[in-house]
Amino acid sequence: MSAERIYIYKRYERFWHWSQALLIIVMMVTGFEVHGNYSLLGFAKAVSIHSLAAWTLLTLWAFTIFWQFTTGEWRQYLPSLKNVAAMIRYYAFGIFRDAPHPFHKTVVQKHNPLQRLAYLALLAVISPLIWGSGLLYLFYADWPRLGLDAVLSLESVAVAHTLGGYLITAFFFIHVYLTTTGHTVFAHIKAMITGWEEVDPKH
Repeated sequence: MSAERIYIYKRYERFWHWSQALLIIVMMVTGFEVHGNYSLLGFAKAVSIHSLAAWTLLTLWAFTIFWQFTTGEWRQYLPSLKNVAAMIRYYAFGIFRDAPHPFHKTVVQKHNPLQRLAYLALLAVISPLIWGSGLLYLFYADWPRLGLDAVLSLESVAVAHTLGGYLITAFFFIHVYLTTTGHTVFAHIKAMITGWEEVDPKH
């Protein structure tokens, strides 16, 4: 039986996905240069571009949160433990044995249970860590006025921001790898470009 073709990813959804990906790449490249891992743009320019990308991404997130709640798409990210074990077994073993995918993607269920938990970790742990520490970094000059210099050190904020940077980098590369696990290597990427996903009606 041939695959069923369904329209899953809306135009704005695809726009913010690719815009966010581009901005995160820019922030990773400039962030690790600021950290001293290599020299590419120069420290001052890397800091400037990193800050601009951060503010742009925060603005994009504000629009996206508004879009998520006005369209009801936020429900796509509600975590569930149902079939998590099956998804772990599939990604650990089944995918290498051509086992059937345990999750059937639909318009109202775009993300499998493991993806939902991953996005929860991103929103509840990684994002607050990296954005909280980043904003503290950015407004370091205001610490004395706010009394933050009595309870925080720049070194601890730097360590937290660096940890957040490594975590978001790991999340990014794992996400990219998982995009290659469709029925073809580029099937998921193509779906995020066109909006149309091919799903197996047997699942």
